[in-house]
Amino acid sequence: MAANTMQVDVVSAEEAIFSGEAEFVVLPGEAGELGIYPRHTPLITRIRPGAVRILPPGGGEEQLIFVAGGILEVQPRVITVLADTAIRGHDLDEAKANEALKRAEEARRNAKDKQEIATVEGELSMLAAQLAAIRKLRKK
Repeated sequence: MAANTMQVDVVSAEEAIFSGEAEFVVLPGEAGELGIYPRHTPLITRIRPGAVRILPPGGGEEQLIFVAGGILEVQPRVITVLADTAIRGHDLDEAKANEALKRAEEARRNAKDKQEIATVEGELSMLAAQLAAIRKLRKK
């Protein structure tokens, strides 16, 4: 591993999504967007639904991974993203996400109690973040 890179691992409950070196990583932290370079101060924080952007060494193509929340652990040379759900950018499907958003909005209209409303609101938030990640990927 070069002095100006770090190991990045993105895993979900289902599978390892990404494992490799990076010069820079950007992701949606609980308190706002985080940018991480090698030798970053160690930290552990929750992450919000959104896009993890991984810049590989030497200016290669940026990797985009959608995460539906989870935990981030940063060590000086290793970044680990433990995602609730993670989807590679090229596997995101805008039509399916829009359809799921319509179903969630309908479920919100029909929700009866606070628990049901809170569950649907969480899903709506995740789907909105997924659609934003898809649109960001399509612009590239």
